[in-house]
Amino acid sequence: MRNGRTLVQLAQELERQLSTKKDLVLHPSLMRHETSNQGDGSLVIDHPSGGSFTVTDLARRQLAARLNIPYPYYDRMRKEQPRLLDNNVNTWLQCGEGHTMVRTLDGQARAVLSDRYRRLDNYDLANAVIPILQTLPNMRFESVELTETRMYLKVVVPPLAYTMAPGDVVQAGVVITNSEVGHGTLSVQPLLYRVVCSNGLIVPERALRKTHIGRALGMEDNNVQVYQEETLRADDRAFFLKVRDVVSDVVAETTFVEAARKMQRTMGIKLTGDPVKSVEVLANRYDLNEGERSGVLRHLISGGQLSGYGLVNAVTHFSQEVESYDRATEFEEIGGKLVELSAKEWEGLAAAA
Repeated sequence: MRNGRTLVQLAQELERQLSTKKDLVLHPSLMRHETSNQGDGSLVIDHPSGGSFTVTDLARRQLAARLNIPYPYYDRMRKEQPRLLDNNVNTWLQCGEGHTMVRTLDGQARAVLSDRYRRLDNYDLANAVIPILQTLPNMRFESVELTETRMYLKVVVPPLAYTMAPGDVVQAGVVITNSEVGHGTLSVQPLLYRVVCSNGLIVPERALRKTHIGRALGMEDNNVQVYQEETLRADDRAFFLKVRDVVSDVVAETTFVEAARKMQRTMGIKLTGDPVKSVEVLANRYDLNEGERSGVLRHLISGGQLSGYGLVNAVTHFSQEVESYDRATEFEEIGGKLVELSAKEWEGLAAAA
């Protein structure tokens, strides 16, 4: 499993962000896009509570989508004709309808979202669920991280263990993820932790997912509405109570054993074809690039298990080498998807030639 921050480091960063982030809900006509002489794009919000905010890559994509500007064209204008980009964006902002939520942090516009976006913030989530997680027997925070797009809490519960084969034990766990910037749902999912190699596998079943959609926050006039942290936290307390119940279910013995047995069954799936071709089929199915494909193949061969189980573990083991924590977690999710494949779906991987 990919290493992240310590729990103390996570808490410190969440506290720091709490004092600098701000949400604004406004009519698009109160925004304009400006490109500096250095080529940096900024969103300028014409209001005392606004200001000038540089635009992150994700926010650029969201802004383009909201204005119905194809992103390849948006990006080409940004790189080759920045004044044309300003004219395009500002023209469509003036023609905009409804209201937009702009989420800011450290002087950046980090997200451009609908005013129906439901804020489920990382600070509140951590405060609500970490005490719940700490009640699990002998639990440990195996990996926690805060990236530009998501927060991750990955917890292992060693007393809940299952022997896959002599010397090969998996332990139960839970992974909680959240995005404050519209890059995914809040989710609570079972985690299988393979002790011998520290692999993590995220189980897609029995997951709680909460979409960030709520009531519209726009107003009848064109004023800017600023949401402070106290207001945001009050909105979410009821939902975080539900998370507590789901965490208990996710690490229940019956849930864990069911998932472990599904993983164990992949031991009986032999890779009868060319393992190189099997990894190619896997790469095409799950959009792996060339370097990722080579890495998975290397772990499959070095692991010495030409089986479905070997392929699952090659995928999850490679995640430890991936530089991006977000992408590493996606490999843990791919491992979980492989465990859920039907016999027919496995045929296409196992017999590839």
